[in-house]
Amino acid sequence: MKKTFDVTHEGRHILVENRWFQGEKLYVDGELQDENLGLSFRGDLNGKMKSTDGFKNIKVAVGGFYKIHCKVFVENELIYSSEK
Repeated sequence: MKKTFDVTHEGRHILVENRWFQGEKLYVDGELQDENLGLSFRGDLNGKMKSTDGFKNIKVAVGGFYKIHCKVFVENELIYSSEK
């Protein structure tokens, strides 16, 4: 089973992909930034995105038992939550 979460922030496309047995992947503008392999109930992904003033850190929390949820943070600010 595959679940994806899409968000655009400051003109950058952030895609988080979760697959039951292949794990989670974080893409920024189509480039793979981080991945977790295998089955897990909670995963953290990290990446960077270009900004007008350099690079910004991205942190993603993916997890759940019956339903997969995703939260995306840029520079420790929540910019996306699938729980809304």
